[in-house]
Amino acid sequence: MNAKGKEGRGLRPSLGLLDATAISVGAIIGAGIYVVIGIVAGMAGPGMLISMILAAVASLLIALSYAELSAWLPLEGSVYEFAYRLISPSAAFFAGWMYMMGNAFAGAAVALGFAYYFVALFPLAEPQVIAVLLCSAFAAVNFYGIRQSAQLNNVLVGAKLLILAFFILLGLEHFHLEDFQPSVPSGGGVIYGACYIFFAFAGFGRVSVMAEEIEDARRTVPKAIILSLLISTVFYLAIGAVAIGLVGAPSLAASSSPLADAMRATGSPAAVSLVSLGGLLATASVLLTSILAVSREAYAMALRRNLPDRLAKLHPVHGTPYISVWIAGMLMALLALLVDLQNLVAVGTFGTLFYYAMACVSDIRLRMQRREGLILPVAGVVFCLVLLIFLLFTSPLALSLGTIMVISGGLFYKLMSKMRS
Repeated sequence: MNAKGKEGRGLRPSLGLLDATAISVGAIIGAGIYVVIGIVAGMAGPGMLISMILAAVASLLIALSYAELSAWLPLEGSVYEFAYRLISPSAAFFAGWMYMMGNAFAGAAVALGFAYYFVALFPLAEPQVIAVLLCSAFAAVNFYGIRQSAQLNNVLVGAKLLILAFFILLGLEHFHLEDFQPSVPSGGGVIYGACYIFFAFAGFGRVSVMAEEIEDARRTVPKAIILSLLISTVFYLAIGAVAIGLVGAPSLAASSSPLADAMRATGSPAAVSLVSLGGLLATASVLLTSILAVSREAYAMALRRNLPDRLAKLHPVHGTPYISVWIAGMLMALLALLVDLQNLVAVGTFGTLFYYAMACVSDIRLRMQRREGLILPVAGVVFCLVLLIFLLFTSPLALSLGTIMVISGGLFYKLMSKMRS
């Protein structure tokens, strides 16, 4: 039986496996590969491919826990509901709070990523203004319904995968193996790079936060999580290798639109324009699902009165948590105006690692109840903590804002507890 039927909640299941997989692929392949790849190239050089493999392994370990938890409890809210039932209400609140904050920063980062590729096509535009307009437009799409959002996302995902396949195939014709020397830089650049490229994988669990809107969620959500991660990993490694082989890591590091600049090495302006269009489609689909995820998490938390009740209110016609949708969109727009791209990525990754660690801890508790092995979820927690430590060394602002997010969450939790009592 679907979780909706068990819990009597108001959302309707209407999405199949293709929609669910496209939501997670759409959440993964975006600003991470189109924009953050430049940041990682500056840290790890050609060793960026090793960074990608490390991030993919960490993501797979966490994804296995996510898939198991989603099969056990396919409810809207994902890690919030897992932690609520397996750890404690307070742990659940912090998991949900950090999920919303992390995805808000990540959404702002991809909005800026979209803006940079838009400016590459139309140089007269102002990036921050474009980012704000995009956040507003996609909040409107989410307002009208999950079915409409999923249909638009399917189109965006299909188009961007075709463009990325074109990038790989054309780039191989102009590939220079000498750009891979030295293959691994000295110091911890590869590990630091893994922390940032993890941002590019982080959307694999996004489909679970809207589980009540997916048909046969117990089977569909876990399949979508694993499929999306496998598809994205193959594309990432191929794209990373081709991008380095086209222009070298230093050129990627110096660019705010690295894949478009890498494509310039082919000498085809039409190819550059097409890849820039792919950047627009890729970042747009991630932003679309980011607003979707934050609004559904707020909806789930409001149902338990961990957030104000109005955030769980559904629109009488469209059936969406419309107040949560508009707040999510406007928050991302504000962050895109106030914070630069690298720090948006760092803080978004901080929040992501926090709630993924909570998901792995939840899976440990579930496996203890079932008397099953703990190796995989424990390894997931360890990977999250290692990446988090390295991340905080590279970005003091991530540490500061992450601490502020945790403290503000604690104060808000106490306020809501007093209001309930």
